[in-house]
Amino acid sequence: MAVDDEENSRLAVDRELRHRYEPDYEVITTGGAEAGLELLGNLAGAGREVIVVLADQCMPGMTGTEFLTRARNIFPASKRFLLVSWGDRTSLEAIQQALCLGQIDDCLLKPARARDEQFHGAIAHYLEGWARSHGGGFDVVKVVGDEVGLRSRELCDTLARNGVRFGFHAAGSPAGRALLEQAGALSAALPVVIVFNGQILENPTNSRVAEALGVDTHPKAVLYDIAVIGAGPAGLSAAVYGASEGFATAVCEPEAFGGQASASSNIRNYPGFPHGISGAELAFRTFHQAQYLGVDFIYGNRATGLRPCGDMRVVTLANRSELRSRTVIIATGCSYRRLGIPTLESLVGAGVFYWSALWEARAMRDRDVFVVGGANSAGQTAVHLASCGARVTILSRRPSFAQTMSAYLIDEIENSPAIRVQHGVEVIGGGGCGCLESLTLRDRRSGREETVPAQALFVLIGVEPRTDWLPANIERDRSGFVLAGADLNPTRWPLARRQLSLETSLPSVFAIGDVRHGSVKRLATAVGEGASVIRLVHQCLGAD
Repeated sequence: MAVDDEENSRLAVDRELRHRYEPDYEVITTGGAEAGLELLGNLAGAGREVIVVLADQCMPGMTGTEFLTRARNIFPASKRFLLVSWGDRTSLEAIQQALCLGQIDDCLLKPARARDEQFHGAIAHYLEGWARSHGGGFDVVKVVGDEVGLRSRELCDTLARNGVRFGFHAAGSPAGRALLEQAGALSAALPVVIVFNGQILENPTNSRVAEALGVDTHPKAVLYDIAVIGAGPAGLSAAVYGASEGFATAVCEPEAFGGQASASSNIRNYPGFPHGISGAELAFRTFHQAQYLGVDFIYGNRATGLRPCGDMRVVTLANRSELRSRTVIIATGCSYRRLGIPTLESLVGAGVFYWSALWEARAMRDRDVFVVGGANSAGQTAVHLASCGARVTILSRRPSFAQTMSAYLIDEIENSPAIRVQHGVEVIGGGGCGCLESLTLRDRRSGREETVPAQALFVLIGVEPRTDWLPANIERDRSGFVLAGADLNPTRWPLARRQLSLETSLPSVFAIGDVRHGSVKRLATAVGEGASVIRLVHQCLGAD
């Protein structure tokens, strides 16, 4: 669907879309923002799906950015493109702000000629992702569950992040009841999973679903050269490079290929993708690349232990099976602590951000921005946002920063006219129409609640490395991140050969990506470490 009030421009867009995409897709164009919103509402009421919405930025009465923000509230899953003309005066800063706040997904130049491939390239990029997850075929899995049930949501999220086509049906709906009755599972514990091959699974684990889909959940009884624990960007990169250099490689992943990145709707700072790429798509491509190179994937069973056994390293999995390898690469990553507020979780990337990002900060000029947290990361983010022109409020559950933040940061915050602090306050709610507009705060002492306008929320309440399964002889810092290379005490190194740069205190075991102490925690860096660790594996196995 395209909305543009200027007739010649609208006709050009209409021509390009129809010539390229009909009859496979229906193309609708209209000349005004209000008419466009009414049309979107009618389509939603009729149960139709709108995949792509394009809107001219310079429309009278409503900008394209405003229109697309409201369109997101009607069709949250649609991709929203802001259309600009050659030489117009739309500011780059305004576009960056709209991208950061989730008001638009991309900005496109209007087609300048017939068969404008630059115009079509971005649209085709999004259609490819939509077709993979929604278009055609059949549901491999049907999930019948409670719409607000935690396990139902977790299961659907896991299926989506792993690229499994599924349909969800509320247990109380006519379709849901019919499916349960047909499966003979009316009294079964929810969620019930109905697999395309006829298997009926009652409240299954991820591992059980994987087995029903024919995915390996046990390692082969062979000795691998490399065992990668964790299939985030770092782990997948290590698997690709390891297999491409002839190493027998296995990857163990308990949740979703792509790690936390697979939940990112659009990664804009990964080199080579000017229109961005979703974490799920990047994971999908890298996973299949690794499969084609011969990597064995073991899904659904978390690593629970690691021990040396002569020249081998043995990883114990949750189902008590064992993965044997000459080297092990720890790439289990970490998880950012979440607020757990559904209305805010639905706006992640649309004004709500976990951890901090310099690019988003530049788009916060003259905006009301809130930072949740009381440690150095929160203080540094607040100072940086203020330096970019934002009006910053720090929200901290603690009565002071004295025990959690460096003195120099406290001084900077106290002396910044753009930063104010609210101690003893927590976020309990919030929302907005397509992007963050307000937060609900509660004073922990008095219990008083208030709703305040907010245009962005940065949540920095801690990060937890996934290292609780590691043995004591793999050294970690006070926060649990794995120490490797120069960060280790050299007097504790047990071998005559020199320790390698990403090698842990247990020889032949490496740590890469977010799980490693001192890591940069950027996608491209994690991918780079996954590639570079294979050179170290060469050296390690050669030395051994």
